Amino acid sequence: MSVRGQLLKLKETVLDLLYPSFCIGCGREGELICSSCLKSLPRIEPPICLKCGKPIDRGNLCRFCEDEPPKIDGIRSPFRFDGLVKDAIYQLKYKNLKAIAHPLAQLMSEYLEDNPLPSDVLVPVPLHQRRIRERGYNQCSLLAGELGGLISLPVVSDSLVRKVNTPPQTRMSAEERKRNVSGAFSCGGRLRDKAVILIDDVSTTGATLESCAIALKEAGALSVWGFALAREI
Repeated sequence: MSVRGQLLKLKETVLDLLYPSFCIGCGREGELICSSCLKSLPRIEPPICLKCGKPIDRGNLCRFCEDEPPKIDGIRSPFRFDGLVKDAIYQLKYKNLKAIAHPLAQLMSEYLEDNPLPSDVLVPVPLHQRRIRERGYNQCSLLAGELGGLISLPVVSDSLVRKVNTPPQTRMSAEERKRNVSGAFSCGGRLRDKAVILIDDVSTTGATLESCAIALKEAGALSVWGFALAREI
């Protein structure tokens, strides 16, 4: 573990002593996600599409990636967007439970240990400045910061920018999501020749990660992989 990772662990221990945590799944005191509830998390198991990461019955690619190969090198997610994982992301995103970013990032780091991706730098999917002012923070930046400390990778949060304040995509179809985020991002040249891992909380159709990847590659990124905590199936 890096020095930063050790300091984060020490900070977590001190905070636990001062403000005991309770599991968001079962309410047990001790951790935000207890060891028992960890076993119930809805993991994505192979086989998966080698591009978008969705579970498939056979072959290497889903029919959508075969018909229209995405620009992003691939998308990976440890979990389905369901059950306790869905609850945890909701708490992080809308209930200001920033402390849960650390245990979620630990789960992401464990996945990368078993499923390594090309990586020079972590880049969180950016929010528009208006959205940040409303929410107060970017949950993807929190995840990226925690994950970077655990796996000793730098985090670059000021190069990829969301220049369009796109509407929420919750009720949009896949095609509508694609149009909604098309051209919504821009990127400076700081990430030229870098192997980038894009960090997101949830990937639904992959449209946002794809739009980010296009901007990053136009700016000279060597490779771009999307890594989301959860995937909507």
